[in-house]
Amino acid sequence: MIRSAVKGKNIFITGGSGFIGSWLIERLIRDNKIWCYDNGRRFSPKVKELIKHKNMTFIKGDILDVKLLRKSFPKKIDIVIHLAAIAGVSSYYKIPYETMKVNLIGTYNLLEIIKDRKLDVFIDFSTSEVYGRNARNVTEEDDTALGPISDLRWTYSTSKIAAERLTHCYHRKFGIPAVSIRPFNVYGPFQIGEGAIQIFAQKALKNDTIVIHGDGSQVRAWCYIEDFLDGVMRCITKRKKAIGNTFNIGDPSGALTIKDLAQRIVRVSGSSSKLRFVKQPRTDVDFRIPDISKAKRLLGFKPSMDITEGLRRSVEWYKENPF
Repeated sequence: MIRSAVKGKNIFITGGSGFIGSWLIERLIRDNKIWCYDNGRRFSPKVKELIKHKNMTFIKGDILDVKLLRKSFPKKIDIVIHLAAIAGVSSYYKIPYETMKVNLIGTYNLLEIIKDRKLDVFIDFSTSEVYGRNARNVTEEDDTALGPISDLRWTYSTSKIAAERLTHCYHRKFGIPAVSIRPFNVYGPFQIGEGAIQIFAQKALKNDTIVIHGDGSQVRAWCYIEDFLDGVMRCITKRKKAIGNTFNIGDPSGALTIKDLAQRIVRVSGSSSKLRFVKQPRTDVDFRIPDISKAKRLLGFKPSMDITEGLRRSVEWYKENPF
C-alpha cells in the first residue's frame, strides 16, 4: 500500500465504492479516517477489503437523501471529495432524468451541507465530457460544449458542468475551498463498468472478436489510475494553489485511436482476437486529449506510466479476476 502524503485527516468521500473512489480510499486509509457514502450502484472489488479497515466507516446511502447525507457527516471533517454520480454512456440514454438529478441536485445537497463547515478542501469531480466532440489539446479556459438538447449523449456533461459551475458559485459566495477536477479516460486494475479497456481486455483474454463502433479513428488519451491519483492528491497537498481552480487531470502521452488501443490489448494479451467494425449507434467523441500545463505549473503534476505497461498491468488483473 502506497503511503499517503495526507495524514491525520477526517475525510468524507461520496461515491467512494467506485473505481476511482476505491483506489483513492486505499491511498488515504492508512493515515486518515475515512467516511465513504455510497449507494453501492457500482461496487469495486477493492472496497470489499477496505470496508474491514479500522479507519473506514461505510454508509450506504443515496446522495439525494438529504437527511441521511447530513446525518452521516461526523462532527469534524477536514476534506470532502465528491465522486457520487451516475456515469456511463448507456446511462445517459437509459436514465437521463436520473442522471441529471443525481449529478446536479446531489451536488447541491452536498454543498448546502458543507457551506458552513470549516474545511481544508472540497474536491469536486467534473468530467472531460464538458469539452464536447472535438477536445483536442483542450485547456481549462477553453469553451465548454453542451450539445443539442435533442441528443441525450450530452445529458451527463450538461449535469456535470452545471454542478461544477454551482460548486464555484458556492466557493465565491460562502468561501468553500473548492477545487474541480476534469478526469480524462482513467484506467487500470479493478476497473469494471463500461470502460473500453476492460471490455476489450475481457474479449481478448477469451480470444473473442472485439467489436469497435465506427472506424476506430476516435482518439482518447488514457491515464493510468496511479498517475491520476497523484493529480488528485496534489490538489489536496498543494491546496493553497489549487483552491478556486479547475484542472484537467490526464495523460496526453497516452493518446491512442480506439483501433490502436484494441490492437495493443490484443498484443499484450497474447490473444488471437480479431477486430470487427460496426456502425456507430450513438453520438461519439472524435478527440479527447487534455492540455495539462496548468496542473503541471500549479501542482507539479507529471504522469509517468507508459501506456503499454499500463495496459499490460490492467490485462494481467483481468486475467486473474475474470467477471
